[in-house]
Amino acid sequence: MNKTGIIFSAKSCWIFDLDGTLTIPVHDFDYIRKKLDIPEISDILGHLDSLPEAEAAVLRARLYQIELKLAHKATPSPGAVETLTILHQSGAKLGILTRNDREIALLTLGMIGVGHYFADENVLGRSDAPPKPDPAGIHRLLSEWGADPGDAVMVGDYLFDLQAGRSAGTTTVHVGRPDSKSWPEFTDIAVTSLADLALHFQQ
Repeated sequence: MNKTGIIFSAKSCWIFDLDGTLTIPVHDFDYIRKKLDIPEISDILGHLDSLPEAEAAVLRARLYQIELKLAHKATPSPGAVETLTILHQSGAKLGILTRNDREIALLTLGMIGVGHYFADENVLGRSDAPPKPDPAGIHRLLSEWGADPGDAVMVGDYLFDLQAGRSAGTTTVHVGRPDSKSWPEFTDIAVTSLADLALHFQQ
């Protein structure tokens, strides 16, 4: 087993981002901003939180409907099923931390055929914990598992995933993106895809 494989085998708790990490990315955030009349580049959830509650509630309902349609189109990313199967068989604890709605996340996991690997209470959406990059969701999962940050890995494709993991004290794994963006200052291990991650367990 190579050095990376040894690091991975020592970790008993694995927390994954969902969209773009376990799924092939389909979210067009510029389109979503346009549909919700949110300024370009603005963080969608942060902008909604800044609005009066009545206005925000209307836009959150629209966002939910957009996410629902996307969830029905979800397909697993390369290596996602294999990686989760390996981790499940090893006895690792598995969790999801997503900025998506929790109900949508559960639907998405079912659509890509991996829902049975995650206990419902281990799937945290934006209403269950402050959205990433806040590390509160990671701390919540680790507390429920009776685990330390050193036991855990945060896996994601975006800056917020890596920032949350780094702030929580976990190992961070960055999964390659179609746009090739990377954040090495927040990344402990980079993989081109979850298929690459699965290979690390087998080497």
